[in-house]
Amino acid sequence: MINPVPERAPASVDRRRFLRTAALAAVIGTRTSQAAVADKIEDGKRIDVHAHYFPIEYLDMLVRYGSTATGIARNVLSTGSQVDLNARFEMMDQAGVQKQILSAAPQLPYFLARDHAISGARMINDIYADLVNRYPTRFLAFAATPLPHVDAAIEEMSRALDVLRMVGVTVLTSVLGQSLVDPEFEPFWAELNRRGTILFIHPAGVGACSPLIQSFNLTWPIGAPIEDTVAVVHLIVKQIPQRYPRVRIVASHLGGALPMLMQRLDNQAAWFMPKGSEPPSATAQKMWYDTVAHGYVPALQCAYAAFGADRLLLGSDYPYELHEAYHRAVSYIQESGLPARDIATILDHNAAILLRSVHA
Repeated sequence: MINPVPERAPASVDRRRFLRTAALAAVIGTRTSQAAVADKIEDGKRIDVHAHYFPIEYLDMLVRYGSTATGIARNVLSTGSQVDLNARFEMMDQAGVQKQILSAAPQLPYFLARDHAISGARMINDIYADLVNRYPTRFLAFAATPLPHVDAAIEEMSRALDVLRMVGVTVLTSVLGQSLVDPEFEPFWAELNRRGTILFIHPAGVGACSPLIQSFNLTWPIGAPIEDTVAVVHLIVKQIPQRYPRVRIVASHLGGALPMLMQRLDNQAAWFMPKGSEPPSATAQKMWYDTVAHGYVPALQCAYAAFGADRLLLGSDYPYELHEAYHRAVSYIQESGLPARDIATILDHNAAILLRSVHA
């Protein structure tokens, strides 16, 4: 069953802005904290932690600011139109998914121009807050920040978590070619740690900065999981989970190739890890991984063996997995041959437990 939602005539831009401002004023008036939102999450409710929402007006803003990568986010069932929302709710219901946690990645407002980055982050966070406010039983949201401008990113993080009631922050696997572990971003990590929030990491869609990937049109088929792998291994090498232990780090796509590489990384740790470090596999188990694997059971089984059931979170990559593929994002876990108790843990418990662990 589709949740009943009212059909609405298309609103003018000015009216949309007015309605959004009014809704956000109501949110700001309550000053409900990130932790209070997380406390309302019920265990046993199926939550999809990897889903996207791409408002057209936001994508158009990115283009005005110089982005050339919005094409992949257009003409998919991911806008705020009633038709798109009805289709989304129907797919969620058929898969038994109660909520999606929305993120704007990879369409994040990473611009060298500080004012462009800030206005882009504020716009998309306001739009997301409005949607969550209208459909609180179906959506939660991760906040965008105006990286690489660290001070502005910390300020917008504060607004998004404290005022807009978002449940975490999303970043890309790299920021305009910089690693997430670049020393420039240390204050950003420190603030995430102070807050004890969730950080959802998604591929940037830059083909791992390799022409050998980009020139063969492999940016998303193999570039994305390679970016996942590189980003998580950077976190391991720089011991981010140990140094910032209160950040709940969630990596996309089972961590890319990481599950298959765990023994290799452990065996060769002396080549790249600081002396006296714990094995890379031990650090990897301090993070979480979504289950997006295009329904490929052997990949899930490998990640289960590498990380354990408690570190796997249901993800779909909506709208890039639609209709039968969206249902398959859930059913392939049910049909994976894993113990029934662990299947239930992955599908219906881990995300709620993680959300409730957040402290403002």
